[in-house]
Amino acid sequence: MRDVVYTFLLALGGSLPVGLAGLVALRALRGRSVTAHIVVILLVTVLGVLAGIVGAAMRMFISDHDLHVLLIVVGTAATVSLAVGLWSGRRLARASMWAAEARERERAAEARRRELVAWVSHDLRTPLAGLRAMAEALDDGVVSDPETVADYHRRISAETDRMAALVDDLFELSRINAGALRLSLADVPLGDVVSDAIASATPLAAAEGIHIVASPSSGWPVVRGSVPELSRVVNNLIRNAIRYTPPDGTVTVTGGQDAGGGWLSVSDTCGGIPEADLPRVFDVAFRGAPARTPGKEAGGGLGLAIVRGLVEAHQGAVAVDNVGDGCRFVVRLPSADRPARAGMGHPAAPAAAG
Repeated sequence: MRDVVYTFLLALGGSLPVGLAGLVALRALRGRSVTAHIVVILLVTVLGVLAGIVGAAMRMFISDHDLHVLLIVVGTAATVSLAVGLWSGRRLARASMWAAEARERERAAEARRRELVAWVSHDLRTPLAGLRAMAEALDDGVVSDPETVADYHRRISAETDRMAALVDDLFELSRINAGALRLSLADVPLGDVVSDAIASATPLAAAEGIHIVASPSSGWPVVRGSVPELSRVVNNLIRNAIRYTPPDGTVTVTGGQDAGGGWLSVSDTCGGIPEADLPRVFDVAFRGAPARTPGKEAGGGLGLAIVRGLVEAHQGAVAVDNVGDGCRFVVRLPSADRPARAGMGHPAAPAAAG
């Protein structure tokens, strides 16, 4: 019994300093990676065992032969344990990093949802109040002369169309964010899509005194995409350019193909976007500086967010930069002769059109 107690005290005396050193190391590594903590814990365990074995051997409780055997066994076990610990630590570190990133994305998404709800509530409340006031005025006979009644009807119709467009944008954005967007991919001549979009936007541009200039039809690429969604992308970009371009300005639409695939560029003469706002242009509810659109009604703040969502659904990329006296939006899409691939990134914008 005496030998047992003495052996226990030897093992305790050898392993206790190792354990205390391990506690100090763990305290110093607080806030570091999970892998570092696991390695320290394993080293403390192995070194504690070795310290006890060496202490017992020095007091002749273990023969030289048995000491060599124990050192080989403990060394082998330590090597395996450290290898498993490193592998597990890296997995845990990656899982912890992914969990932290997921929490951060969820917090950012929740903040955007709250911002969107507040923004939509504000944007719907104002036209609804105007519609109610005009409808009550018509019902109560406050206005009766034909000219005013006709004007009220026109304004009610215009506000209804604007609210319907807003609801349509919200529905499209919800489909994109929920991953419910299903594309019917085909080989699409991008020039045809651009031609239809320009024909649709020309009356609006003419009313604002804005000129739309497009590249010759022969230079447009054939891309792999879905016609309805690509039409919406081009329409949103052209109408956004018209909205922010002052009278007598020009909206230029160009396109082509290079090693990265097909590309589309929409340039305007809006005066440029502040550098601080460039990263936020595609955010939901971002409307830009009011000074850029004097005398014009601000857009809904969803058009460019929808553009980014639809382009990325095609495994393409969209970017914006300032050029000359305006800004330029560049969309890149997979060519029809090459399969779409994820992670195309934001390529460098092509040279500005003449």
